[in-house]
Amino acid sequence: MRSARIAISAAMLGAIALPWLSVPIASATTVATAATVSSASSCRTSPPLPYTVHTKAVTIRSKASVKSTSLGILYRGHKFTVHKTSGNWHYITDRTTGVKGWVSGTYVYRDVRMCLD
Repeated sequence: MRSARIAISAAMLGAIALPWLSVPIASATTVATAATVSSASSCRTSPPLPYTVHTKAVTIRSKASVKSTSLGILYRGHKFTVHKTSGNWHYITDRTTGVKGWVSGTYVYRDVRMCLD
């Protein structure tokens, strides 16, 4: 009885292992080609993505606080420059209107890029 179990177990193991044995193995040239493509588009050499407004509009404020005075509105289509960041706030200049002030990083941030180096 024990030898019958061993024979059945060996047959099952063979059936499971057979598909794995037929899988092609990657060659060194495949790996080298992938490494060449990866280094050509490395994230370390790419400039950071620009900041964008991710809502219709965001309030430009005098201080980095929702309770501070409103100075203007930064609309999605406006061009702007981020000068500095403090916590989740960015000090910006709206190049469309010339208004300078703080905007919340909840609505103004860089898009994310994934790099698989």
